[in-house]
Amino acid sequence: MATRRGLLLVMSAPSGAGKTTIAHLLIARGAHVEMVVTATTRDPRPGEVEGKDYYFLTEEEFRHQRDLGAFAEWAEVHGRLYGTPNDQLNQRLATGNDVILLVDVQGMHSIKTLRPDAVSIFVMPPSLETLEQRLAQRGVNTLDETVLRVRNASAEMAARDEFDYMVMNMDLNEAVAEVEAIIHNERQRMGGIP
Repeated sequence: MATRRGLLLVMSAPSGAGKTTIAHLLIARGAHVEMVVTATTRDPRPGEVEGKDYYFLTEEEFRHQRDLGAFAEWAEVHGRLYGTPNDQLNQRLATGNDVILLVDVQGMHSIKTLRPDAVSIFVMPPSLETLEQRLAQRGVNTLDETVLRVRNASAEMAARDEFDYMVMNMDLNEAVAEVEAIIHNERQRMGGIP
């Protein structure tokens, strides 16, 4: 009997919309999904752990790995480089577990080009005002960074129709339940385990 290959979920959202929180809650609720740890050139935020939250690389290290073909996708976002390591993505999918990639809109396009069967989900904030409040409450960005992220959010939100699904994050528990339902339906569609 062949082992089931994991479902690849690609989740994008403007910074502060809640995609990382949703992914962590899915894992905590036992949704049988894993996250791929991505690489970035940004500095760690308080409490972030190397190899758990991100692989923190210098720009030179990142570009070297990129040139070697180490990333399934990579993009420059808010002036920083982010990439999804090929080896981690392939290892996790081969186990039969479902995998969530947290990427920007560019990353979703790159992944869908490489893996058309990937399921893309866009997490939408209720409004730009709410998004700005969430970013301010985080307390990890400078005012200039917050302004840049809110400005970029408009373009990101305009791309929501390019995704397979859109989830509105007005209420976190409802948003998580909606993503759980998407995963369940996609597993069923693939003939896999519900």
